[in-house]
Amino acid sequence: MFRDLKIKQRISRQAMARRGFTLIEILIVVTILGILATIVIPQFSNASMTARENMLKDELRYLRTQIIVYKAQHHDVAPGYPGADTTQAVSEADLVDQMTKHTDEHSVVSASPSTVFKFGPYLSAIPQNPMNGLSAVQIIADTDPWPTADGKIYGWFYRPMSGDLMANSEGADVQGNPFTTY
Repeated sequence: MFRDLKIKQRISRQAMARRGFTLIEILIVVTILGILATIVIPQFSNASMTARENMLKDELRYLRTQIIVYKAQHHDVAPGYPGADTTQAVSEADLVDQMTKHTDEHSVVSASPSTVFKFGPYLSAIPQNPMNGLSAVQIIADTDPWPTADGKIYGWFYRPMSGDLMANSEGADVQGNPFTTY
């Protein structure tokens, strides 16, 4: 009986010793997890960049479409010209007002719709550039060259006479296309 008790105690100690993992087993698991992380994490960060690129393309497409609609309803005058006078200087404030409020056929702005102010709003707000998080628009004169994209201060560059719009985003997408060519 004493001998049976010793055997049971020995088996019990061995069973308790085997309940945990050995150092080698833990190191193998950590190494495998590390290898998996190095494979999976870059794919997620690449997916995030691709999503921002696609969002930039969509924002540009939408803004350009709304500028075309505005021009079609305002005698081929692009938004930004005060009172549809193309001899006046274009300002960001006029552009934002004309795109986000109601206008008449001569680009005069009103906060509420009426039989006279029957056009718009074309946008609820100027969207943010998904690459730099900025929504401000820099107005570019028709005779000036496009500025170099720096991703600072402005989200968009806008040339009113032609209605051209460009993202102020330095760098390129995953295929190597500069964001300014979108």
